[in-house]
Amino acid sequence: MSGPLLAQRRYWDADYDSLTRVLAGQRADSARLRTVVHLLDLHPTNPQALPLLDQLLALNQRLQVLDDTPYRRLRTGLTLWKQGNAAALDSMKTAVADFDRLGRPIPWLLIDLVTFYNRSNAMAARKQYYDEKLAFYRLRDAPENTAACYLSQGAYYRRTGDYNRAINSSLRAADMAEQFSRKLYVNELLVTGAIYADWGNTDKAVQYLSMARALPEFRQVQGQNRVFTFLALSKLYLQERLYAAALQASNSALAARVSDAADRGLTQAHGLVQKAAVLLQMKQVEPAGQLLRRAQQLDDSLHLAMSDKPGEFELDATWARYYTARHDFARAEAHWLLAYQKATAAKLDRLRPKYLQQLAAFYDARGRPAEAQRYSRAYIAQADTFNAAQNNFHVAQYENERVEQAQNAQINDLRQAQAVQAVRLRLGNWLLLGALLAIVLVSGLGVFIYRQLRVNRRTLAQLRQAQSQLVQAEKMAFLGELTAGIAHELQNPLNFMKNFAEVSTNLVEDMHAGADGAASSAGLEGEILVGLKQNLQQISQHGQRASAIIKGMLEHSRAGTGRREPTDLNALASEQLTLAYQGMRALDKTFHAHLATELDPGLDLVSVVTQDLGRVLLNLCTNALYAVRQRQQQEALATSGHAPEAAYEPTVVVSTARGTGRAVEIRVKDNGPGMPPDVQQQVFQPFFTTKPAGEGTGLGLSLSYDIVTKGHGGTLTVHSQEGHGTEFLIRLPLGR
Repeated sequence: MSGPLLAQRRYWDADYDSLTRVLAGQRADSARLRTVVHLLDLHPTNPQALPLLDQLLALNQRLQVLDDTPYRRLRTGLTLWKQGNAAALDSMKTAVADFDRLGRPIPWLLIDLVTFYNRSNAMAARKQYYDEKLAFYRLRDAPENTAACYLSQGAYYRRTGDYNRAINSSLRAADMAEQFSRKLYVNELLVTGAIYADWGNTDKAVQYLSMARALPEFRQVQGQNRVFTFLALSKLYLQERLYAAALQASNSALAARVSDAADRGLTQAHGLVQKAAVLLQMKQVEPAGQLLRRAQQLDDSLHLAMSDKPGEFELDATWARYYTARHDFARAEAHWLLAYQKATAAKLDRLRPKYLQQLAAFYDARGRPAEAQRYSRAYIAQADTFNAAQNNFHVAQYENERVEQAQNAQINDLRQAQAVQAVRLRLGNWLLLGALLAIVLVSGLGVFIYRQLRVNRRTLAQLRQAQSQLVQAEKMAFLGELTAGIAHELQNPLNFMKNFAEVSTNLVEDMHAGADGAASSAGLEGEILVGLKQNLQQISQHGQRASAIIKGMLEHSRAGTGRREPTDLNALASEQLTLAYQGMRALDKTFHAHLATELDPGLDLVSVVTQDLGRVLLNLCTNALYAVRQRQQQEALATSGHAPEAAYEPTVVVSTARGTGRAVEIRVKDNGPGMPPDVQQQVFQPFFTTKPAGEGTGLGLSLSYDIVTKGHGGTLTVHSQEGHGTEFLIRLPLGR
C-alpha cells in the first residue's frame, strides 16, 4: 500500500473519540486548529457540530491560516436548520461550493446533505444536484466526493424502488471508498446487502452482509452504521422466518453504542420498531406493544422522517399489525391508512404498493369487498406505473447505448477518411520530394528522438527528486509534530530542575563559606558539602543539556515559517563565521584558528529566509570549528614528548560563488579529521551525531538540511575525506 493511500485511510478512518482526547491535551493553537478541522471532517453534519465550528472560527481569527468562508456558511446553515428555516439547504449548498473552490474533500458533508433534501421533500432537486456534483467530481478526479455522490444516488434509487441502479451506485461507491476509507467501504458492502434483501435476492444479501462482517474494519463500524447493519440482518432473517436470529440481530441494533445525541433517539426508535415486528411474528403481542409505545414517544418528540439513514421507519404499519393481532380492527385500519398517506407524502414509491396490498388484504379479511377491490385496483395501477417506470429506465439506457454506438461509428468513419487522406498526401509528397524528403524525415526523427531522450531524462530526474522530497517531507512532518509535543510536555519540569539546582548550589556555597571557621571536626561536613555541590552542578549541567535538546526539537518543528527577503549572502556568511568563532572561543580561550573568506563580489541579492539560512550557516561553521579543534587536540596528543614534523594550523574557509544553472553556491570547508563514508551517509538524519555524549543533540544538520531543501528548494551535500577535512555545499536556486 502506498504512503499517500495509507495516509488517506488513516485520516478518514481516524477514531473520533481519540481525536477528542487529543484536542483536550493540546495547547498550541495551530495544533488545535488542525485537530478541530479533522473532527469536523468526521462529525455528522447536524447542530451538534456548532461548538466545533465556533472553536474553529475563533482559532482561525487568531491564526489567520485558513480560508474559513465555507465553515461560516456551514455554521449559518446549521443554525437555520436548528431553527427550522428552509433556507438552511441553500446555505449548506453554498458551503459545498466554497469547499469545492478550495479543492477540499468533504465526503461526509455531501452524504449528510441528503438528510436536508429528504426533510425538505425535494426529491427531484436532490437527484439533479447529485447528478451535477457527480459529473463535476469525476472530471476533477476527487475520489472522496465521487464516492459520496454515488452513495447518495444509491440511496435515492433505493428509495424510488430502482434496485438495479441502487446496487450499481452502491458498488461504485464501495470501489471508490476503498481508496480512502475502509470504514466507508464496509458500510457500502452492508448497504448493498440490504438493497439485495429489499429486492428479494436473499443469497446476494447474505453474501454482501457476510463479506462486510468478515472484514476486520467491521469492528470499527459504530453509531448509525452499526445499527443499520443489525437492522438489515434482522429484516433479512425475518423474511426467511428465522425468528431467533432476527430477534438477536434487533437486540444487537438496540445495544449498539451511538455517541451522537441526535442520532441516538433516531436509531433507538428504528430498533424498537424492528424488534416489535419480530415479536409480532413470534406471537408475542404484549411485549411488542410495549416497544411500540416507547418508539411512539420518541417519534412524538423527535418528529422522525419515514425514511432516514437506518432505513424506512414503519411505525404505523407495525402498529396496524399489532392492533390486528389484538383484534382492534378500527385502530388497525386507521394506522394502515396513515402509513399509506405518509408514504405517499414522502414519495416512497417502494412502500406505497406494499401498503396498498396490505390494505386490500385487510379489507378482504374483514369482509368489506368494496374497499378491498378499490385498494386492489389502486395496487395494480401503482404496480403497473412502477413497472412502466422501470421499463422506461431500461429503454433510456438502451437508447443511450444506441446513441453512443452511432457516435462511435461516426467517429470511426471520420478516422478512416482521415487515414485515407493522410496516405494520399504522403504518397504525393514521396513522389515529389523523393530521397531528399526521406533524408529530412530521418534527420528530423533523429533530432526529435534526441530531444525526447533529454526531456525524458530530465523528467525522470525531477520525478526522483520530487519523490525523495515527498518522503523526506512526510518524515519531517511526523517528526515535527512529535518533537513539538514532547518539548511542550518536558520544558516546564526541566526548567524547575535547572532552577532548583542553581538555588541549591548557591545555598551550598553559603554553607561552605560559613563552615570555614569551624573546628577540625567539621572537615568531614565540608567534604560532603563539596561533593553535594558537584552533584548539583551536574544536575544543572544536564538540565541545560536537556533544554538544548528541546530547543533544537522546537526549532526543527518550526522550520521554514519565516518570510523571504533579498539578502546579501556575502555579509551573512561572514557574520555567521565570526559568530561561530566567538562562540567557540567563549568555550575554549586557548583555541585559535585561521578564518578565511572567498566571497564573490558580483553576487546579487538572493531572496531567502534570512534567519533560517543564518541558522544553517552558523551551524555549519560551528561544526567546522569543532572539527578543527578536535584535530588540533589529537595532533597535540600525538606529538607530546617530541617535536612535530609540521605544525598543524586549524583553518575554516567560507566561500560564495554563482553556480551553473541559475544557482548560487555557499561552501564551508575545514581541514579537520574528515568523516568516513558510513558517517557521511547518515549525517543528515535526525538525532545522529559523532560527538561524545553530552556535547551534541544530532538535530543541527537535520534541521539545516530541512531548511535548505524544503524551505528554499535547494540542496545541501557533504564531501569529506578522512585525514584531509570536510566541505559542505549549499546550492540555492535563483529567481524563486
